[in-house]
Amino acid sequence: MDLTLSDEQQAVRRMVAEFTNREIIPHAAAWDRAEQVDLSIVKKLADLGVFGITIPESHGGSGGDHLTYCLVLEELGRGDSSVRGIVSVSLGLVAKTIHANGTEEQKAEWLPRLCSGADLACFALTEPDTGSDAGSLSTRATPVEGGWRIDGAKMFITNGTWASVALVFARTGGPGPKGVSAFLVPLPSEGLQVTEIHGKLGLRGQATAMLSFDDVFVPSSALLGAEGQGFKIAMAALAKGRMSLAAGCVGIIQGCLDAATGYATQREQFGRKIASFQLVQQLIADISVEADAARLLTWRVADLIDRGEPFATESSTAKLFASEAAVRAANAALQVFGGYGYIDEYPVGKYLRDARVTTVYEGTSQIQKLIIGRAHRRERVRVRGQAS
Repeated sequence: MDLTLSDEQQAVRRMVAEFTNREIIPHAAAWDRAEQVDLSIVKKLADLGVFGITIPESHGGSGGDHLTYCLVLEELGRGDSSVRGIVSVSLGLVAKTIHANGTEEQKAEWLPRLCSGADLACFALTEPDTGSDAGSLSTRATPVEGGWRIDGAKMFITNGTWASVALVFARTGGPGPKGVSAFLVPLPSEGLQVTEIHGKLGLRGQATAMLSFDDVFVPSSALLGAEGQGFKIAMAALAKGRMSLAAGCVGIIQGCLDAATGYATQREQFGRKIASFQLVQQLIADISVEADAARLLTWRVADLIDRGEPFATESSTAKLFASEAAVRAANAALQVFGGYGYIDEYPVGKYLRDARVTTVYEGTSQIQKLIIGRAHRRERVRVRGQAS
């Protein structure tokens, strides 16, 4: 893997970094307090082509590779994870999934609108009683003349109150993963109630909602992929989504490094800058190492995707490490700031609150360890089989 960024990748990185410094960072604390991102940021991001990265221009996208996509999410994560989540869900989990699995009609209907930022999308998998065990979801789609009727509930849905389309996973067959199918459900729809969730620890500016389906009709054309393939589609989406989340966590870690270094070189105690104290240097060094390691693990996933190689295990590895490292980095940065890190005048407290949920959603750290452990077990069995 060549770690040298192309001129185009460097240009995109600079563009989004400047945008983040100008349009996001000055407002992040206020959005956090208000529990509401200013949605005008969506059009501004769309004008940069952010919502179409990796989607071909023929479908309304702006093209580009997955490393460029990661660079963009790093910068947005550095600015505000609530903004990063808008992009990584609407584009990363939904638009890419439509591009990979949709009919030409579905692509034509939704991709230009999502890539232009005219519409946002949400990914409706998690349920009130079903988190990590997604294969046991209970939302049901019943076949009727001309389509399906959906009943059930989805929980903790990012972009839920802002989205114009939900990628909904519902049971169309028997128990277990093979009984799950995927549907593109327009919002609003008759019988679909959206309730925003307030009082979150982090990602407070991001719209998080509960979706309640009461006999919601969708036409046959709303089925995404084949019937019974929904769980497979969801897992494929999450494999790429974990790379997106890892990239956002790299941004958090980088933000912590920048903030801690800047503060330590200005703050004086005992007659000298605290950056001169070795134990403060240790905290900063730890954050720096976490940033480099998380970034390289994430870039590896992007490289594998762009080369058409298997990447699911590597994506889980990147997500596991980067999310846990973001929590450690934010905690270390807060320690550098001391009491000032505990108030929202400075960004490190928000970094810590936003980082915490990254170890939970899109697969908990424990689920990532199971995925990684099972992959090594399968590889060991395969090697033994070849040897015999």
